[in-house]
Amino acid sequence: MKRIVALTTGFLLIGMLSLSSQAQDLVVQTTITNSIERKHETLLIQALAKIKDSHIEAALSDLEYLVKINPKFRLAQLMYADLLLSRGRPITDFGNMPYASYEYIVALREEAQARWQHHHAPKVADKIPRALVQLDEKQKYAIIVDLSEPRLYVFENRNGAPNLLTDFYVTIGKNGLGKFEEGDQRTPVGVYFVSGFIEPDKLPDLYGDGAFPINYPNAWDRRNGHTGFGIWLHGTPSYTYSRPPRDSDGCIIVSNQDFMTIASYMEIGRTPVILAGAIDWITPDQWLKQQAKYKDFIEQWRQDWESLDTNLYLSHYSKEYSGLGKDYGSWVNYKRRVNLSKKFINVGLSQTSIFLYPDKANIMVVTFEQDYKSDTFKKRYRKRQYWRMERDGKWRIFYEGSVS
Repeated sequence: MKRIVALTTGFLLIGMLSLSSQAQDLVVQTTITNSIERKHETLLIQALAKIKDSHIEAALSDLEYLVKINPKFRLAQLMYADLLLSRGRPITDFGNMPYASYEYIVALREEAQARWQHHHAPKVADKIPRALVQLDEKQKYAIIVDLSEPRLYVFENRNGAPNLLTDFYVTIGKNGLGKFEEGDQRTPVGVYFVSGFIEPDKLPDLYGDGAFPINYPNAWDRRNGHTGFGIWLHGTPSYTYSRPPRDSDGCIIVSNQDFMTIASYMEIGRTPVILAGAIDWITPDQWLKQQAKYKDFIEQWRQDWESLDTNLYLSHYSKEYSGLGKDYGSWVNYKRRVNLSKKFINVGLSQTSIFLYPDKANIMVVTFEQDYKSDTFKKRYRKRQYWRMERDGKWRIFYEGSVS
């Protein structure tokens, strides 16, 4: 009995097992996919719950099986070693491995906390991230990462509405979030898009089974003087299953098994990857109301462009606008000159996506297929706009440009 009490006390020092019996039930209630990651993580959570309830031998059995099927899972190996050691002497803390560094133990403890806390967080299956205002009809999936958990969520476009499909544990920058400059080892916050894929045979082993670069720095990052490059979503080295919550130079890292699953959801140039300090979850009714509001802003801009009333059209642009090679002054002069020569303008918009910047930044990223026709010119191309709510409460465009 003393051994069990000491062992349980040691794991309680993690600060993550003091939850109600109702919270414990979530371990059983958690909806799981058929992914390898989810199976392994669920076994780990079950073992932690059994340790809390002093069912040490049952927890040891779970962990013994887990390390057998996944010997590279370092956190599971550490917990398994602790339980084996407890058979011979009392365990007073998490990670009783004399040859392991303090930093190594702390990192694995943080991974255990992150995984445990996610499985005991309030359910979000019936809610939608506020940032996912609208997916276009060709965007089958969207990815949003809660950097505070840290957790990656995959949403499926189901008849125009984002539907939570699955989620994965991730690793973020060593110094947390809010990237500002090259080398700061922080993960950026913002709305990004997958810009390519790098095959594993073109990468060092550190990056695992491949990498999806995102378009950091984007227009808003550059406007704010953010520097750096090479922010990727990638896998883990061959010698380990997962990495601690904060262990990258700014990238988002998932296990290689998860990377292969996530790869099936990616479309170059189209899949959004939204990196949030924390996800703001809203109900479907709230989501519908906000979608209508932001769609109205874009529709009014389109109608005012067609009206040939240049002042109305330009009222949608910020005085801090820059884009298409022009600042606000040259943009105004250009539009006034061009519109004088037009007898009519028709603007068709299709494949429109709308994403809000996370963390209440009051920035909207809009991408669409634009079909422009006038009596003298016509052109169809893909455009991206950045809108911002300004001090007078009005939303205006501060950047627009073509998307290759």
